[in-house]
Amino acid sequence: MSLFLGKIHYWLFNKILWFEGLEEEIIKLAKSEGLNIEKLSSEINLKYGEKLPNKKLEEMIDTNNIHGWLQSKIHSAEGRMASWTKAILENDENSLKKLEEVYIEQGIKAAKEVKESKTITNASEIYYSVNDYILDGMPCDRVNEVIISEDEKVEWKRRICVHQDIWGKEGIDVNTFYSLRSLWIKAFVNEVNNDFEYVEIDGETMVIKKK
Repeated sequence: MSLFLGKIHYWLFNKILWFEGLEEEIIKLAKSEGLNIEKLSSEINLKYGEKLPNKKLEEMIDTNNIHGWLQSKIHSAEGRMASWTKAILENDENSLKKLEEVYIEQGIKAAKEVKESKTITNASEIYYSVNDYILDGMPCDRVNEVIISEDEKVEWKRRICVHQDIWGKEGIDVNTFYSLRSLWIKAFVNEVNNDFEYVEIDGETMVIKKK
């Protein structure tokens, strides 16, 4: 394993931190829905591990197993998210709309963060900006395959699903996760540059294109 940290490791770390920020908003929703946050947190953290502490990556990571450490934190974060989602939906099946609103708000928040540092002018830039935030396993998983990459259009296919096992373990259809994340991406794209839109052609083919 690599004994030093590179740009890609900080990139993955930041994606995990953002996902944990989304988790915090989901927990706030759970609290507002009257769930026992303390009890659920204890159960979920025992099962999947706790959120990352407020420390620098180099202060926490196992430098003898950088890849394995990052992968375990991704699985931990997504496992907790699936658990919180299950708890909220089991408490009130009509709360899906509220979950959707959280994802939309977080997509807008991420896009605003991007706009503070740069101007996004084409589809390729939007695609890579989206992937600076969303978790899709490790880079070596090669989840997505870009079919078309142009200024006005990027089209890609999902080669494999790295989320099925995690969400299925909690008894949730993985399509619930994909549906929520789709809303996040749509909100992100619209906010970062509303000359473009995100469209799902089918369950495995996605496009960011100029309107």
